[in-house]
Amino acid sequence: MSYVLVTGGAGFIGSNLTEALLRMGHQVRVLDNFSTGKRENLVFGEVYPFLEVVERDICDMTSCQRAMEGIEYVFHQAALPSVQRSVEDPLTTHQVNAEGTLNILIAARDTGVKRVIYAASSSAYGDTPTLPKKEEMVPKPLSPYALQKFIGEEYCRLFSQLYGLETISFRYFNIFGPKQDPNSLYSAVIPRFIDALVSNRPPVIFGDGEQSRDFTYIDNVVHANLLAMVAERTRGETVNVACGRRVSLNQLLKILQDIIGSHVSPLYEEPRKGDVRHSLADIKRAKAVLNYDPKVGIEEGLSRTVEFFKNMK
Repeated sequence: MSYVLVTGGAGFIGSNLTEALLRMGHQVRVLDNFSTGKRENLVFGEVYPFLEVVERDICDMTSCQRAMEGIEYVFHQAALPSVQRSVEDPLTTHQVNAEGTLNILIAARDTGVKRVIYAASSSAYGDTPTLPKKEEMVPKPLSPYALQKFIGEEYCRLFSQLYGLETISFRYFNIFGPKQDPNSLYSAVIPRFIDALVSNRPPVIFGDGEQSRDFTYIDNVVHANLLAMVAERTRGETVNVACGRRVSLNQLLKILQDIIGSHVSPLYEEPRKGDVRHSLADIKRAKAVLNYDPKVGIEEGLSRTVEFFKNMK
């Protein structure tokens, strides 16, 4: 059993990861201010005696330091997500996504944490036409969010180099699955599509729908994080976490229509600022460093996600 901290543990990715860690018998402390995370995402905690929830903010250094006491591994998932939100409010998102990450790293260094596993973002690649996206490509962020997450990567690399703190950064590619919020203004496309189709409303597509993404089911992300925890050593690497397959939004909608049995047509609106056109991951480094291989493909993942949201209605 290990003692681990999950920042943002009440959020979509964080709560799925927290549950997996508890199932494995680890003692888990969640640090979350519940600004975007939800308490109901942690209801499984009633079953596990080894879950501690600390309601504090990563922007407060004292809170970070106290949350690190006795911790061996930190899964840093806390963030203010959404490209759109960062374009509208770059200052607040910078404080959380960049400065908050620095607080986590300093606290981890000063309290003797063994390893920090950081949730970075594929948005760091920007809109470079080269596909697939490889980690050695020069980052070209198109939004404050993308830049902020890349700054976090660089801090992780530097803390490994300068202070010997083991870190690894995961560039997530369009994660989806149970517990993703369809009702937020900044919701990702899959929960919005599902919510609209199940409710017999036209889903909204920004742009022509031919933009493509490497959609990655949540279980693959959890799998990568668990592998990073037991890796022999991490030295500040940046690693793509995805499936290595891209699907357009129009194709995505068709798959969901078939699963749900809906024939509602979409509404096309103007493209959003800061959105990239195409995204596809090269996952060779993840396989080499972690022995990572995606376990759940997009069709199976979408079926599981639809079932989850139907049961929530």
